Amino acid sequence: MEKKKQLKITFLGTGTSTGVPMLTSKHPVAFSKDPRDRRLRSSILISWDDINYVIDCGPDFRQQMMREEVMSINGILFTHEHADHIAGLDEIRPYCFQMGEVPLYASERVFGVLKKRYDYIFATENRYPSAPKVSTTTISHNESFFLNEVKVTPVEVMHGRLPILGYRFNDIAYVTDIKTITEEEKEKLKDLDVLIVTGLRREVHATHFNLEEALLFIDDIKPKKAYLTHISELLGLHAEVEKELPENVFLSYDGLVI
Repeated sequence: MEKKKQLKITFLGTGTSTGVPMLTSKHPVAFSKDPRDRRLRSSILISWDDINYVIDCGPDFRQQMMREEVMSINGILFTHEHADHIAGLDEIRPYCFQMGEVPLYASERVFGVLKKRYDYIFATENRYPSAPKVSTTTISHNESFFLNEVKVTPVEVMHGRLPILGYRFNDIAYVTDIKTITEEEKEKLKDLDVLIVTGLRREVHATHFNLEEALLFIDDIKPKKAYLTHISELLGLHAEVEKELPENVFLSYDGLVI
């Protein structure tokens, strides 16, 4: 029987793949004094009771965990295999020292990539003694599952031509790196309290929602509240963009808790 837990979302990072500001950037956002305009790579921590799950484990993972003082995790769910979503995997070692192994959840394709890029983590023979230890659970968009009594529904979206996974935890959904979605998968996003979705920039992009597409999608899904993430400096200054948004739509920022 599904139990409705009170969920807490911590935005570990809200930036696009380069981070914000981008190295070498001369964009006005790069010179902003507003801390909300400093964005690490996109990831969230979802918590209830004393349970902590992370969605995506990018290159800023260590910094994010230290900033939020996350002393334990119960597992990591991956949306897809791009570097800004997996490049921090080796940094899970302290949690492995604590708990023995860290459970990972991903599609079969993503695990295939992880096993190539991090062969020493997944090695079954002659393992390096301090390599991270993990367990693996293969998931797909065809089947929901439970994590510590909370129902999780994977939602398949298209990141350009690449099928990737968003996740719905009870009445909160996290859908990043989206460009298109089928009507069938969209049905999984009905009756949400909170939708977290990509709003990359103002200009059209080949593989991500721009601001206009994100707002149209939010209007279609009709969550009670929506938060934009995976943001590029090209979207503009946080304080200015927020003034343009509908009353139930907000820009996320690193460290925001909802």
